[in-house]
Amino acid sequence: MIGEEHDVRRFFCLVTIVASAVLLSAQARLTKSLDIYVVDVEGGNATLLVSPTGQSLLIDTGNGGMGAVRDAGRIVEAAKDAGINQIDHLIITHWHGDHYGGLSELASRIPIRHFIDHGPTVQKNEATEKYLQSTYPELYAKAKHTVVKPGDTIPVAGLGVRVVTSNGDVIRTPLAGAGRPNPLCGSGPVPVNAVPEDPESVGSYITFGRFRALHLGDLTRDKEFQLVCPTNRIGVVDVILGLHHGQDTSNSVPFIHAVEPRVAIMNNGTRKGGLPEVIKTMHTSPGFEDLWQMHFSLLSGQEYTVPGLFIANGVDDQPSAIPIAPMPLPQPGSNAPPPPAHSGRAYWVKLSAQEDGTFTVTNARNGFSKVYRRM
Repeated sequence: MIGEEHDVRRFFCLVTIVASAVLLSAQARLTKSLDIYVVDVEGGNATLLVSPTGQSLLIDTGNGGMGAVRDAGRIVEAAKDAGINQIDHLIITHWHGDHYGGLSELASRIPIRHFIDHGPTVQKNEATEKYLQSTYPELYAKAKHTVVKPGDTIPVAGLGVRVVTSNGDVIRTPLAGAGRPNPLCGSGPVPVNAVPEDPESVGSYITFGRFRALHLGDLTRDKEFQLVCPTNRIGVVDVILGLHHGQDTSNSVPFIHAVEPRVAIMNNGTRKGGLPEVIKTMHTSPGFEDLWQMHFSLLSGQEYTVPGLFIANGVDDQPSAIPIAPMPLPQPGSNAPPPPAHSGRAYWVKLSAQEDGTFTVTNARNGFSKVYRRM
């Protein structure tokens, strides 16, 4: 009898241990987050998303030329921090050097399994066209290559990723829960002197449970207008990523105030983007809480910038005082003074989202974090 009682107790102990392990495993799965790294590529774009399953999506690869080694290294550092050893899906939003320039260098450092783009460039540039005809096909020769159109989905396990813009076109059918009339449309879109290729940008709508994020590359105001006028086909989002570096050829009031982001993370440089008109548009948007920036921008000055807690990177030679008034944009040409240098350590802004819609944003430079709970 004693032996039987001992066996029964041992059986129930084993059942309890197994049940506890299953419960802990389930809890671990439930607490896994979507992690988004906005990498400092000095006014370019590189945004790495890692799903709870460990699958990855990289949006753009930073600058080319002298910056390619630097930017590819910063992306690989973020991938290492995220615990991944390959890029499962790569979107090149459009064929500008600050978005695809680091691609070859990056591909030499980490495997890329799926290359995604909008198709051929519309901007006549001999170097870019040569790259797309020879180098780029060599990179995706042993991988998968997809030219996407609005409405397509990108199969990132654990996430919903819907293409909402590509090759100058936008989605025609509202996303789930969207489709309300937009009273901000007025008489029509604000004219924009767009740089070719920007309007072609691949734009992505990312969902994880109740969390919603939007990355539109360098999409311009006229295309933003098509997305939200006369009806808002996007709906409301939690976060906007990128913001076209904070340039005013994008980020129009009818668009930003329609999608109502709580948070924006701007991929600006020390003298690229962060323009006053964009800052004002963000801070007057309904429900907007915080703007996080890659850099302080001289084009913002103190007047239109955010507290340093929300800025990831400085410059190598810090000025003794920052002027209050925004600096005028230098005229292009050889006489334009160089922007302040930032050659030292780079810091990312990291967003971690939970399925219930709660998310946390962290500045890697100073460790400052803020939690945004589901409202």
